[in-house]
Amino acid sequence: MDAITKKIIEFRDERDWKQFHNAKDLAISLTLEASELLENFQWKSSEDAINKNMDQIQDELADVLIYALMLAHDLEIDAEKAILQKLKKNAEKYPVDKFKGTSKKYTEGE
Repeated sequence: MDAITKKIIEFRDERDWKQFHNAKDLAISLTLEASELLENFQWKSSEDAINKNMDQIQDELADVLIYALMLAHDLEIDAEKAILQKLKKNAEKYPVDKFKGTSKKYTEGE
């Protein structure tokens, strides 16, 4: 993750865009890009959307990841460590013996 984050930050800094990238605006941009990703699925089945829009889905997902990694970098959050910590928390909330094969939320587990 460090190598790709470095490339993203270099791209941004070469264009002097950091001045526009405060935490609030990066979070807003992340949400906007996630909405653009979602738009590819609107009014279609998942299969149909993937078959028809894969290039756009890939581009929008890349934008989401780019903004997420920029935000993590700027807030000095180790993205890999944060993901591993969140997976650990989720493993505690969603033990395999109670949640395997179900889409229930942890509050519905009992």
